[in-house]
Amino acid sequence: MSDLFAPEGGWRVRLRDLSLPEDDEDSVIEEVAGFATLMQANDFARRYVRDQIERCRAPGLDADAVLAAWRAFGEDAEIVDAGDAAWHSAADVAGFAAGPRARAEERNWRALDPRRIGDEDDSDQEDAS
Repeated sequence: MSDLFAPEGGWRVRLRDLSLPEDDEDSVIEEVAGFATLMQANDFARRYVRDQIERCRAPGLDADAVLAAWRAFGEDAEIVDAGDAAWHSAADVAGFAAGPRARAEERNWRALDPRRIGDEDDSDQEDAS
């Protein structure tokens, strides 16, 4: 698939609760639709997961413990119907957990959320430090 041929309604990112089994229909929290390009959907998903990893990071936890916390309590993001062109969290989560804390921009998925395009008030943006 190509960015030139987005599905009807744009690309969709599915957000899943990792505390529930993958085959549990309740594990899907929501689907965010309307991404004009696959690149935007991929970046949104990557930032969303990065934010989730950081939320699971606590003082004194090593990378393995951060990943374990994310897998137990976090959320994952997947691009719907993009196949091999989609970003997959498995490619980056170990590096996210082992690396330094993410900068605010690396976590700011809200800036890419198509539901918020045109919103000038980002006052609900949480402190990502």
